[in-house]
Amino acid sequence: MFRASVLTLYPEMFPGPLGVSLAGRAMGGAWTLDTHLIRDFATGKHRAVDDTPAGGGPGMVMKPDVLARAIDHVAPEGDPRPRLYMSPRGRPLTQERVRALAAGPGVVILCGRFEGVDERIIEARALEEVSIGDYVLSGGELAAMVLVDAVVRLLPGVMGHDDSGTEESFEAGLLEYPHYTRPQVFEDRTIPDILVSGDHAKVAKWRRAEAERLTRERRPDLWAKYQPRKG
Repeated sequence: MFRASVLTLYPEMFPGPLGVSLAGRAMGGAWTLDTHLIRDFATGKHRAVDDTPAGGGPGMVMKPDVLARAIDHVAPEGDPRPRLYMSPRGRPLTQERVRALAAGPGVVILCGRFEGVDERIIEARALEEVSIGDYVLSGGELAAMVLVDAVVRLLPGVMGHDDSGTEESFEAGLLEYPHYTRPQVFEDRTIPDILVSGDHAKVAKWRRAEAERLTRERRPDLWAKYQPRKG
């Protein structure tokens, strides 16, 4: 069973959207979620989890000793799960990485707050920094939910149809082709004739052409990577 462990200052944010729809229905079956309050691992009268940044500057930085105790409790030596730290400076989360995570035993996710975490905890506990986009959130919790949702939907049995996870954006290096359904005519717009022709080979060819067109127009970065594969 895939196990997601989340270290956070706000465990009450979970499961949030992970408790509904596909992920929610599969929870307890295909996967489990446990959250851990980082402050529980702080010491002293005020149980401080952060301190002023060395060298000066605004904001506060999460303390490495507190985080080390939290990580070591949740993922002791020998735990095979990758340790992830949601960070805007991390490597972008891709469908390829999501699929690799889904094939593993689970994830341990550290959600940062304030200005981030002490660099030494990243090094000492071999944290993999992961970003979900070129923007900054108030904390890592929402990013963690995005990552977990992307992974859980790929676990065996979570999606209803075996092809649901393969005919999607990014799976073949392309954005997904357009979809249509009934009614046949909507506000004078009709479904493309090819999709109601019954010719499956032509439908497949049209879908690939549309996926290529959308990728070329909207994501030139993906298109450049796809070109060599297209041959």
